Amino acid sequence: MAVVRDLRVLLRFGNFRRLLAVRLLSQCADGVYQVALAAYVVFSPEKQTSATAIASAMAVLLLPYSLVGPFAGVLLDRWRRRQVFLYGNLLRALLASVTAVLIIGGVPDWLFYASALCVTAVNRFVLAGLSAALPRVVDAERLVIANSLSPTAGTLAATAGGGLAFVVRLLVADSDAAVVLLGSALYLCAALVSLRLAVDLLGPERERVPPRLAAALRGTARGLAAGLRHLAEPDRRQAAWALGAITLMRFCYGALTVMMLMLCRYAWSSDTEEGLALLGLAVGVAGVGFFVAAVVTPSAAGRLGPGRWIVVCSAVAAVLELALMLPFAEATAFTAAFVLGLVTQGAKIATDTIVQSSVEDGFRGRTFSLYDVLFNVAFVGAAAVAAVMLPPDGRSTALVVTVSVTYGAVSMAMARFERQ
Repeated sequence: MAVVRDLRVLLRFGNFRRLLAVRLLSQCADGVYQVALAAYVVFSPEKQTSATAIASAMAVLLLPYSLVGPFAGVLLDRWRRRQVFLYGNLLRALLASVTAVLIIGGVPDWLFYASALCVTAVNRFVLAGLSAALPRVVDAERLVIANSLSPTAGTLAATAGGGLAFVVRLLVADSDAAVVLLGSALYLCAALVSLRLAVDLLGPERERVPPRLAAALRGTARGLAAGLRHLAEPDRRQAAWALGAITLMRFCYGALTVMMLMLCRYAWSSDTEEGLALLGLAVGVAGVGFFVAAVVTPSAAGRLGPGRWIVVCSAVAAVLELALMLPFAEATAFTAAFVLGLVTQGAKIATDTIVQSSVEDGFRGRTFSLYDVLFNVAFVGAAAVAAVMLPPDGRSTALVVTVSVTYGAVSMAMARFERQ
């Protein structure tokens, strides 16, 4: 297969393998940590969780990154990215250990959320840095396949981490704190693996960095404005449209995620452990969709172009998510999770490729930080909409139709842009 051949060639790049190892360990730890948080917030027997509570938790954990994200971009265009991976993962290992202590101590929810917020705040720097550094370890010819393998492999690693967390919690230790400590250990491993990369390998170019940090921070707004102007240039318009499309698709993903949480918690089971197992199965099925996206996207995007592949992904989602979710049955909903994983990851691979290939290196950190902010705002917005529309058991025909219409609008808008 052409994909297998391309992957073999790509994996011959030693620095790519090392960067990929950092991503896999970091995102595996993310998966472990996120499942621990979900289990503690949603599936604790003593908690009667509602869609509003889930939306509030997402807002607390994600909305502050709308403020952190722009600063992350400016700093990523200044700091050595290898050092971000090293010290960022060390800090997350420490903070995750603090979260475990807080879970054991049964502290108030606001203190637990503050601790979790600190862990995931550092995540903004690490993930944006991984995307910005990718063009530094592969050649331009293989950037599409690198974008297929690397972020998708990271998503699969996060899925595997989530599965590992489910196993640890359900079979080994019925303790969310033990799962969080597992995530802390994986963050530490990611920090150690990053030492295999040369300090200056991943950029940015030192001569393009502002000489003083204070001046760089004061110029954050100007820097973001420059980044937006960069995206507005004629040669970058496809990147801007792709970012808009993936933001709306992320909204759809967030709405369906909250629905799936509520269905697993209340509609399909009255037992919290069984509901958690159902959620684990849904995550695993979505992970298979991510994997299939990694296999089919390089050839599909190569034949159609990344923009037209986004059109196909959103059109497929518009039709199949509507047909599969409306019965609100386990079998069809898990099939919908597979489709959701496939189209979401396929569109993300295409978007990453468009942004990386059309945005200059000096703007990549800011662009991917903006990308990250859009992701967070869309996800939290989707959770808020879901909180209003979802009944206690999670079954909402109106929400499913809204998601389908949004996917359809994305497909038509991107198709019109590609024709022009």
